[in-house]
Amino acid sequence: MRGRADRPLTYASTRRACYTGFVTQAIVNNLAPLLFIVFQTSYDVPVEMLGRLVLLNFGVQLLTDLAAVRFADRIGYRIPLVLAHGLAVLGLVLLSVAPAIAPTPYIGLCVAVVVYAIGGGLLEVMISPVVDALPSPQEGKAAAMSLLHSFYCWGQVAVVGGTTAVLAMTGHGSWQVLPLIWAVVPAINFAMFLRVPLPATVPEEHRMSLRSLFGAPAFVCALVLMMTAGAAELTMSQWSSFFAETSLGVTKAWGDLAGPGLFAVLMGIGRIVYGLWGARIPLAPTMIGAGSLSVVCYLVATLTPNAVVSLAACALCGLAVSVMWPGTFSLAAARFPLGGAAMFAVLAVMGDLGGAVGPWVTGVVADASAASAGLLGSLAGALPGDGGSGLRVGLLGAAVFPLTLVVCAVVWAALARRDQVLADDLGAEPVDVAAPER
Repeated sequence: MRGRADRPLTYASTRRACYTGFVTQAIVNNLAPLLFIVFQTSYDVPVEMLGRLVLLNFGVQLLTDLAAVRFADRIGYRIPLVLAHGLAVLGLVLLSVAPAIAPTPYIGLCVAVVVYAIGGGLLEVMISPVVDALPSPQEGKAAAMSLLHSFYCWGQVAVVGGTTAVLAMTGHGSWQVLPLIWAVVPAINFAMFLRVPLPATVPEEHRMSLRSLFGAPAFVCALVLMMTAGAAELTMSQWSSFFAETSLGVTKAWGDLAGPGLFAVLMGIGRIVYGLWGARIPLAPTMIGAGSLSVVCYLVATLTPNAVVSLAACALCGLAVSVMWPGTFSLAAARFPLGGAAMFAVLAVMGDLGGAVGPWVTGVVADASAASAGLLGSLAGALPGDGGSGLRVGLLGAAVFPLTLVVCAVVWAALARRDQVLADDLGAEPVDVAAPER
């Protein structure tokens, strides 16, 4: 009689491994920002250079995405996914040890970020098309994509909660143990992706070329949606902990829990809700509403002097941005079903571009406003106090990202209506670019 370990794995195991892969991505994207205060106090790293770590993380992920465009559909899914988890493990180990052995602590941090960012980029490119290619669950592909991305949120919640608890119990002096603990997750999933069955990529003769994709106005619109979604989500996620501590006067533990922690909880709830009932909800109008709510959250967080209200706005932003990233994937996959993994890679490039530029620009504007006697300095003086960090001005400017997403989602809906009219005139079945799924 064969033991349980000898039984062949099914696509259900593949789906679970993909969920854990997004937990891994949450770890590599969110652990370092939770340690910004530690890096600043222990290594004297200024705010702009902390923001540069975020830029480096998502910039390297972006370059990885660009490289993946060329090989994603040619070599299959297994090698990149196994490599991604191996690099995530190595990068987290380096985050723990490299600052102590590198020429300077900051160089050590940068090396660690580069290594695990390559893994994070591969995860972003490969996992979504794998789930999209698996046999559709009853709730449909768009809902399944939203459910997949909810695991990024729960991974972020676990990272925030676990990291905060360990730091509260052991103090900042023992922070090096945290990356080693979190490295266990990608190590286990590394072994899973060696064994789980994986679907085939779209054959080249059937795959839509990138030239054709870039020639489609709807795809160009999807690229802008993806970039602004990444910027709107990651700017608030990456800076909310630091903002709570420096600008709102909240302790680190409460700042982490009420800032990125609650942000991630609400983002996860939003994605689960859409995962359960998304088939009944038009996606493009939902994106317009989500973007509008996100703009309001950014404005309230920066303009109100009340710390509780400001923290609540930071957290509510998680719900607002929940549908943006997976929603853009779903819109594009429904409109271009033969886009293949290369299409997901290009979209991931734009998402990571937004995720890199948004937090970094926010840090640059914050530093500039803190040191400026001109317009930015006057604006900082008009806003509630922020302990001299300038982050209120930086986050206020970041409201342009969800505002741009709203405009682009309106354009997408207009393109959908145009295609519907053309299809009706020709008597053909319409390609509904606003629908959540095909």
